[in-house]
Amino acid sequence: MTIDLEKVNAELKDKSPVEIVQWAIEQNRKLIVTTKFGPHSAALLHLVTQQKSDTPVLWADHGYNTKPTYLFAEKLIKQLSLNMKIYTPEMTSARRDSIMGGVPDVGDELHEEFTRQVKLEPFSRAFDDLQPEVWLTGIRKDQTEFRQSLDIVTLSKRGVYKVAPLFNWTEIDLEGYLYENDLPTEVDYFDPTKVLSHRECGLHYAI
Repeated sequence: MTIDLEKVNAELKDKSPVEIVQWAIEQNRKLIVTTKFGPHSAALLHLVTQQKSDTPVLWADHGYNTKPTYLFAEKLIKQLSLNMKIYTPEMTSARRDSIMGGVPDVGDELHEEFTRQVKLEPFSRAFDDLQPEVWLTGIRKDQTEFRQSLDIVTLSKRGVYKVAPLFNWTEIDLEGYLYENDLPTEVDYFDPTKVLSHRECGLHYAI
């Protein structure tokens, strides 16, 4: 059944993240939540697993995370008993670095291909395998100009309903939630496909 996006977004506009997650679960469709194990990732993962503990958690590990990020991910996976679905690029980071001379700068013509290899291709392959119908994502409208044009519920290019429970929250809201629920954070996260925080990596355009 098709979801009336205009109606649903009007209904969810003033709802809390908990209520938005509950709405997504109640759709009774194949559900996933994605994570990059960035600074506030624990908030969404906690919100979701508190209501549906076996929700598949998709992590496209590009292979360029910092040691603290990998340790943070392992800690959170155990703490929340996450049902992980981990996808990695087809080429190792060592081989790619040899060919591309390391991570290409944003202005380098190789950067687009780098992004495709380490993020877009693994995500696309994961969606082919998992066939989700509802995708819970941690995007917020205050992150980038592009995301301000989105809404709590949108339809992705793949026809998957993308639900953003934290869409109207700020970093202060997130930090408060982490503190209240005794959840860890990760301050050493770096995304080589975005580099700058206000850039899009292309994932939310392409998938």
